[in-house]
Amino acid sequence: MIHHASPARQRGVITIFISMIMLLLITILVATAFRMSTTNLRAVGNVQSRAEAIAAAEKLIEQKILEDAGLLAFQAALAQDVDIDQDGTNDYAVNVAVPVCVRATLANTLTTSSVTLPGFSAGGAWNTVWEITAVATDVKSGTRVSVVHGVRYLLTDIEKDQVCPA
Repeated sequence: MIHHASPARQRGVITIFISMIMLLLITILVATAFRMSTTNLRAVGNVQSRAEAIAAAEKLIEQKILEDAGLLAFQAALAQDVDIDQDGTNDYAVNVAVPVCVRATLANTLTTSSVTLPGFSAGGAWNTVWEITAVATDVKSGTRVSVVHGVRYLLTDIEKDQVCPA
C-alpha cells in the first residue's frame, strides 16, 4: 500500500525549510554585526592608546624645553615614566633623546625681535633650530610611538659654539 503525503503536510515541510534558511541568514547577519563591532571597538582603542602615548611624549618634550631651559636642555637625554590617567600606575615609559641642532643662523639685527633682550648683543645672537625626539612605550602592551618636535631657541655666540657647532 502506497501512502502519499497530503498537500498540507508538503506545505509544512516547505515552511520549515524556508524558516531554517531565514534563521541561518539571521544568524549570519548577527555574527557579522558582532565581528564588525568588535573590530571597530579595537580600532577606537588603538586610536585612544596612540593619542595617550603622543600626549605622554609631548608632556616630556615640553618639560624638557620649559624646566631645563638653557644649555642643559640641549646636552642631556631624559627618561621618565608617565601616569597619563593619574591612577597611580605608570602607563608609559618615555625617553627623550639628546636634542639635535639642525640649523644655526645669525639673528637679523635690522628687525626688532628677541635679539633686543637683555644679555644679547646685536651681533652675537643666533637663531638655532633643534629637533627633539621622544619615544613613548606602553608599559602593558609594549606599543611604541615616536614624536618629533622642532623648536627654535635664541643663543649667544658662546652658547651656540658649545652646543651647536657649525
